Amino acid sequence: MKAAVVTAFDKPLELQEVPVPTPGPDQLLVRIEASGLCHTDIHAARGDWPVKPTPPFIPGHEGIGIVERVGAGVEPDWLGKRVAIPWLAVACGRCRYCLTGWETLCEHQLNSGYSVNGSYAQYAAAFARGVVEVPDAVPTLDAAPLTCAGVTTYKAVKVARVTPAERVAVFGVGGLGHLAVQYARIVGGLVTAVDVEPAKLELAGRLGADQLVNAATTDPVAAIREAGGADVAIVLTAAAKPFEQALQSLARGGRLVCVGLPASGSVSLPIFDTVLGGKSVIGSIVGTRQDLVEVFALHAAGRTRVIAETRKLDDVNACFEDVLAGRVPARLVFEL
Repeated sequence: MKAAVVTAFDKPLELQEVPVPTPGPDQLLVRIEASGLCHTDIHAARGDWPVKPTPPFIPGHEGIGIVERVGAGVEPDWLGKRVAIPWLAVACGRCRYCLTGWETLCEHQLNSGYSVNGSYAQYAAAFARGVVEVPDAVPTLDAAPLTCAGVTTYKAVKVARVTPAERVAVFGVGGLGHLAVQYARIVGGLVTAVDVEPAKLELAGRLGADQLVNAATTDPVAAIREAGGADVAIVLTAAAKPFEQALQSLARGGRLVCVGLPASGSVSLPIFDTVLGGKSVIGSIVGTRQDLVEVFALHAAGRTRVIAETRKLDDVNACFEDVLAGRVPARLVFEL
């Protein structure tokens, strides 16, 4: 089968012919139809984070495809189903996090396209208890971005406990941010979209954002404070500066939700202002299988739109460069 393989962190991905994986116990063999490009895939391919994957490996954690084979211990009724392969490949199922619906915090989890091979390939092996079935009403090319960009931003809005008429500032309107704008609106938030690209801000406006702030020409902290301050600020960028700006933009009682993972950077937390202002800093990491079920249900009901462009896997390295250069309005999806 054809696959895009990371052979070294300082080299472009290689398109290789590799063996079709054999599903092991509790696994499925999925024929991949589409796989979204997430910025995490770029971090993985370049070894940006402290805990690094081990080359050679196949990235990808927004894979959508059809189950063609099952491994030992898997019911045959999986055959023919269309499933999503998310970032959380599998969790232990036994720890206190798994038992309380927080399997994304499991310390023994495996991650698709990072610690196990992912979906930048014509076939992928996936754990039956890690995938989520895709409803018929959700097109494959929409399902791919929803599997990470969608569930990640949906979870961020969820953990922020946004209530109607609260101001939600979304820092970074791209593959994740254009969905965050929509989820914040679904729960009744008044949305401020912050970005440095006019085209992305225009997209946010079309999707219903109430305030548009170009951080390249306007101080976003001042603009948000003038509007009353952010009750919730969700930061989705891979740059460190917006985290500081988001924290400074919070109103009293505000919640900063950190989602994006810059290769480096930290937030300086002013203790006096944080305590007296009753502010919170929350880390939000992707979402659970149940969260993804809800994301698919909302999309099937017509509540969300996915803005994406399709590309071929052969162009994976050029696609990485387009994402890094900000030339992509929202999400890229590889068709396989």
